Order: sequence, then C-alpha cells, then structure tokens
Amino acid sequence: MRIDKYLKNSRIIKRRTVAKEACEQERVSVNGRTAKPGTEVEPGDTVHIEFGNGSVTFKVLAVPNAVRKEDAASMYEIIESA
Repeated sequence: MRIDKYLKNSRIIKRRTVAKEACEQERVSVNGRTAKPGTEVEPGDTVHIEFGNGSVTFKVLAVPNAVRKEDAASMYEIIESA
C-alpha cells in the first residue's frame, strides 16, 4: 500500500493530501530512506515522520485495504515519540 494512503488509513495523519505533502517535503522516511507518496509499505517496515514540533517512529504491523476507526491503532506499533 502507498505510504500516503497508509498514513491516512491508520489515522496517523488525518487527510491523504496532508500525508502526500509531508512526503513531498521529505518529512517521511521508510526504513531510513526518504519516502515519496507512492512508496510501498509492508508489515515490518519502520516509518519515521517529522512533524512541526516533534517526530514519531513506528513499525507497520498490518496493511489492510479498509479499516474501521476503532481498528486503526492495530495497524502500527509506536517505537519512539518526541
């Protein structure tokens, strides 16, 4: 699944356009490499996002095509949050 769609489905970022912009501004990396919006993510990948006032690193646990709001948190495991 594309990283921009994954960030939206997992509700880490609320809108896909915002996720796309974060990737284009080189604020998102997957397994240590800068991610473009179309970068594919798979279970086991490590994602790091730089926000305006902090950052978060998490591990991808699942990549379902559709997910309910209640189940979104089960898609990832936060490793580090600052």
